[in-house]
Amino acid sequence: MRIHLSKADISDVEEQFVLDALRSGWVAPLGPHVESFEAEIAQRCGVAGALALSSGTAALHLALLEVGAQRGTAVVVPTMTFAASANAVVYTGASPVFVDALAEDGNVSPELLMTAVNTLQAEGIPVAAVMTVDLFGRCVDYPSLVDVLADHGIPLIEDAAEALGAAKGGKPAGSFGRAAALSFNGNKIMTTSGGGMLLSDDLTLLARARYLATQARQPVPHYEHTEIGYNYRLSNLLAALGRAQLSRLDAMISRRREIRAQYVLGLSDIPGLRFLGRTGMGSDREDNCWLTCLTLDPTRCPISVDTVIKSLDEEDIEARHLWKPMHMQPVFSGARAFIDGTAEHLFSTGLTLPSGSALSDEEVSTVIDAVRAALGF
Repeated sequence: MRIHLSKADISDVEEQFVLDALRSGWVAPLGPHVESFEAEIAQRCGVAGALALSSGTAALHLALLEVGAQRGTAVVVPTMTFAASANAVVYTGASPVFVDALAEDGNVSPELLMTAVNTLQAEGIPVAAVMTVDLFGRCVDYPSLVDVLADHGIPLIEDAAEALGAAKGGKPAGSFGRAAALSFNGNKIMTTSGGGMLLSDDLTLLARARYLATQARQPVPHYEHTEIGYNYRLSNLLAALGRAQLSRLDAMISRRREIRAQYVLGLSDIPGLRFLGRTGMGSDREDNCWLTCLTLDPTRCPISVDTVIKSLDEEDIEARHLWKPMHMQPVFSGARAFIDGTAEHLFSTGLTLPSGSALSDEEVSTVIDAVRAALGF
C-alpha cells in the first residue's frame, strides 16, 4: 500500500453524520448541517461568523471582492503558496504582486511585504488588500503586520487554508484579518471532500458574500438577478462530513504532532537536514503540523531533493517539493514581484513528507528509514 502525503482520516463518526444527512432528505445544497457547521467553525476560530462554500478559493474570491479588489488595483500576495491564492486575485481583475519568504518557515517576509506596500502606494497604485498565507499549518508573523497594515488603511485577507487549528500567540488561525479563508480539500487537516469556509467578524461582509455565493438571487418570489453571482455554496451532505471531522480535529492535530516528533527524533542527526519552521524545542507548538517539511543544505547534504523524492517514490512513498513560487510560474511570468531569492532556494532544497493523521507508527518508521537510505544514512 502506498504511503500518501496527507490521506483523509475517516472513521465511524463521519459515516454516522453523513447517514444522518442522507436520511434527513437534505441532500441538496444547504440544510441544517450547513448552518451548524458554520456556527461550529466560527466558534472554533474565534470569529463572529462563517460562510460554508464550495472551496477555499471561492472564499478568497468573495473576500477580495468585498474589500474592493478590481481592475486597476493590486493585491500583495506571498510568492511561496499554492496557485489558488494568486488565482483568486486574478478572478477579481486585480493584479497580484508577489513577495518573498522567510528562510526559517517559508511564510511571507513582513519586511519585504511592507516594502512592496510602501512602493506601490508611493507610485499611486491602489492596494486593495494584502493576502497572507499560513504556510503548511504555521501562522504568519501577524504581530509584525496587523497594526502597520491597519495604519496604512489596507485590509488583511488571511489565507488560512492550510492552518485550521493553528494559532499565533494563542489567537486562532483564521481570526487575524478582515476576512479569512479555510480549505476542506481532501488532503487538508480535516476535509469535507471538497469545500471551504469564509470567516469574518464583519457580519455585513459575510451577508454580502452569502448573497453573491447563491447566484446573487434577489429576495423576491421569482428568480431575479441585478448583478452577477456565483454558485459557491457547500452542500448539506458535505457539511455533515465536515462536522464529523471537526469533532475529531483536536485528536487529528495531536496525531500529526506526534508524527512530526517522530520525524524529528528519527532524522535530526543527519547533517544539513532542517525541519521547516522548527527553530528549537517547542518552536512549532502552535502549528497544526499539516505537513512536515524538510530542507537539505546542499553544502552539507549533496543528495538533491529530486533524488530523494524519486527514491521515496520507488518505495511507494509520496513526497513532494515545497510550493513552486508564484513568480516562477509561467502563468504569472509578467507579474510584479519583490524577491530576494529565499522562496526559490526553499523550492530547490525542500520537500514534504507523509504527515496524515491516519498514518501508523510503522508507516512513519518506514518513511524515516527510506529517507535515511536515500541520504546515505
